[in-house]
Amino acid sequence: MSKRELNIDKLSLLEVFQVCDSTFPIGTFNHSFGMENYLSDRRIKKAPEFEIWFKNYFDNQFKYSEGLLILLCMQALKEGDFEKICKYDKVITMSTLATETRNGTKLIAKQMIRLLKGMYGDIKTIVRYEEEIKEKRCFGNPAIVFAAFAFEKGIDVEDAFILYGYSIASTMVQNAVRAVPLGQMEGQIILHNISERLFSIYEKIKDLDEEYLGASMIGIELAQIRHESQESRLFMS
Repeated sequence: MSKRELNIDKLSLLEVFQVCDSTFPIGTFNHSFGMENYLSDRRIKKAPEFEIWFKNYFDNQFKYSEGLLILLCMQALKEGDFEKICKYDKVITMSTLATETRNGTKLIAKQMIRLLKGMYGDIKTIVRYEEEIKEKRCFGNPAIVFAAFAFEKGIDVEDAFILYGYSIASTMVQNAVRAVPLGQMEGQIILHNISERLFSIYEKIKDLDEEYLGASMIGIELAQIRHESQESRLFMS
C-alpha cells in the first residue's frame, strides 16, 4: 500500500510530533504494559522475542483498545457527540482487567492534559474531558486526550491513528532498550517494522464499531495482572 503524506500543515506537524516523542513527559516511560512479566518469565530474552511480543501487542491489545478508541473518538468529535466520548472512556477502562495498567492509563491521561493545557491553553474538548474526570464521570485515557488534540489541530482519522500508534511504539521500544536490553540499532529496526505495520492495522479496524472496543489477547492481559505481584520490577505496570 502506498503511503500518502500527512494531511496537516507544518506547524501542526511539529506540535503533534512533540506530543508523540518518546521523551514527552507524561509517564509512559514508567510502564511496560505487561512486557516486564514476559522478561521475568524469560519468555523475552533478546530482540527476536521482544519483536514477537511487540507485534502481538499491536495486533491485538493496541488494535482493539487505544487504536480503535482513537478512531471512535475522532468520529464522535466530528459528530459533536461528547456523550459518546464518555461512553467509550467507561468501556475501555472497565475492559482493562489489570489494576496497574488501568491506573497507569489514568495517570498518563491526567499528565497529558496538564501538559497540553500548559502549552496551548484551554482546548475546549480537553477542558471538558478534564472536568468529567474531576467529577468522576470519566476515568481518563491518553488516547482520548490525543484524539481531542488531533481533532483541534485538524488532523484526519488515519493520520491521528498512525501518529498515536507511533508514539506508543517509540516509547515502548525505548523501555525495551533499557529493560531487555536491546541495542539502539535493534530497537530502531523493530520500531521501523511496527511503524509500517500500523497502516495495515488501521485498514483492518477502520470500519469497526464500538462492539469491538476492549477486545484483547488473554495472554497479554494475564501478564499485566501477574506483574502486579512480581517481586523485582523496573516498571510500574
